[in-house]
Amino acid sequence: MFIVGLTGGLATGKSTVLSIFRENGIAVIDADDIARKVLEPETKAWKELKEYFGEEVLLADGKVNRGKLGELVFDDIEKRRKLNAITHPRIQSAMMKMAISYFFSGHNYIVMEVPLLFETGKMLTFMHKIITVVCEDHQQLKRLCKRNDFSLVVAKKRIDCQMPLEHKVANSHFVVDNSGEISNTRHQTECIIRTLKRSKFTWYFRSIILITLMSLIFGITHLMGVINNNYSNWQ
Repeated sequence: MFIVGLTGGLATGKSTVLSIFRENGIAVIDADDIARKVLEPETKAWKELKEYFGEEVLLADGKVNRGKLGELVFDDIEKRRKLNAITHPRIQSAMMKMAISYFFSGHNYIVMEVPLLFETGKMLTFMHKIITVVCEDHQQLKRLCKRNDFSLVVAKKRIDCQMPLEHKVANSHFVVDNSGEISNTRHQTECIIRTLKRSKFTWYFRSIILITLMSLIFGITHLMGVINNNYSNWQ
């Protein structure tokens, strides 16, 4: 099994592309979904978050107010570092556990959506292929304003804080342009799916695992034989 990293900019359509992979029967891991689970009320991360940031980042039902939290950490480097220290290791650990589970379930590959894949760099070594989702600048700005109820000034500031899409594209194996109709996005994504299905890396990887296991079994069997022979000679 190999891992395909899916990334892009804010509001470029990563979730849309991920859903197309899911609809085609591909196992997917959504970092945003895991982040929500990591910060569910009464979890260790939630308790640490509450202790550091206080009640102001919580809604009435105890869930994390992601909008408020984003406002607090956006212009404060120390708070952003603290938030990352609380959440990132747990999110990454949960994602890798899911990946291992999919491996033992027999999946040829999985798609792992990681918004800050290039910015953090911590998951890059696990990615066999990388897909970046892009769209026109004006569309990205408009979508982010609509989705998060941001002003144009705030939305542009948030986008500018991330690595430019051009840099991500230059370091990716595939690019999905989500500027047009959903049918066009679906066509591009399904072309990538067909390419990934033809990859022989899965069989190469499984052969290495099989050879390793067989070597281990042979080694243990041989060692047991030597021990038994020595024990017989000693008697």
